[in-house]
Amino acid sequence: MNGTTSLNLSKAGEFEARVVSMLNEAALCLMTSLGHRSGLFDTMADLPPSTSKEIAEAAGLQERYVREWLAAMAVGGFVEQDPVKGTYTLPPEHTAILTRASGSENAAVYSQYIPQLGSVEEDVLACFRNGGGVPYERFVRFHELMAEDSGLSVLPALREWILPLVPGLIGQLETGIDVLDAGCGRGKALNLMAEWFPNSRFTGYELSEEAVAFARAEAEAAGHSNVTFEARDLTFFAEEAPRERFDFVTTFDAVHDQGSPLGLLRGIRRALKPGGAYLAQDIKGSSHVHLNRDHLFGPLLYTVSCMHCMPVSLAQGGEGLGTMWGREKAEDYFRKAGFRRIEVHELDHDPMNYYYVCRP
Repeated sequence: MNGTTSLNLSKAGEFEARVVSMLNEAALCLMTSLGHRSGLFDTMADLPPSTSKEIAEAAGLQERYVREWLAAMAVGGFVEQDPVKGTYTLPPEHTAILTRASGSENAAVYSQYIPQLGSVEEDVLACFRNGGGVPYERFVRFHELMAEDSGLSVLPALREWILPLVPGLIGQLETGIDVLDAGCGRGKALNLMAEWFPNSRFTGYELSEEAVAFARAEAEAAGHSNVTFEARDLTFFAEEAPRERFDFVTTFDAVHDQGSPLGLLRGIRRALKPGGAYLAQDIKGSSHVHLNRDHLFGPLLYTVSCMHCMPVSLAQGGEGLGTMWGREKAEDYFRKAGFRRIEVHELDHDPMNYYYVCRP
């Protein structure tokens, strides 16, 4: 402290309490991820009040670890404990937002982002000191996690809410058109559309070989002959995109972490047939930090940006737009890519994203 600065003890105390709360909530996030991945929440949802031994046996897990996890969940208020009987219960109100049976309401899925991002802390710290980025392959489970995320936000709403944002599209898909998903990840959306619309032809481009292999395996298992997946770096898509090849193009949360986001968008414009449409799902937010101060997920999204989307782009020699590139910059990039008509939609089920419909 210098002589001209006075300490507001009340403010300092409030901030200290916030930091303590942050540490506890971050710890619970790790435990929530474990509860989801191990199936403990799902197991407890179907059990009466049970001991740690009974819960471990039902879940097929080691009791000592389950017991310690239950302790963290009990003191954290996630599960209820009867100290006399030594039993634990997952309340129905918590079951409704922590289990796979809750479908799109399953908030436990998102807790996995914290340990996943923490796994590359050393890599990102090195980037702070030396520059550069962190390549996709360092994020061991990211495509798996994104596919699970997509399973909550995109897949359940795809036919009823997302595709109808383009008027007449469902009818065109039923008749038969050519569709591209750029940055398709594990291909969940494409494989679903390939099943629904057997007369249409679907193509997925994705940088990750692992994700493409997964998508192909799912397509083969489902017997989809109308979908193909290709491992492809989209950095130079502006020059390499097939001209006027597709009637409909999608990107789901895939533009901002590309090596060349504007190049990808220009390639999409080049690849669209006359009269075609491009639908982009991307993060809801502003391009200006001060306008995101009240954003419900602001700290999380900027953290995801710093720990994944930005370094992944920089690892490709890209501009590192970041997760929170925002609506203003997104619309500017769409226009620069050659799209003149841009509609921005918000869907009730998805507080995290905008849905842009772009036409030349």
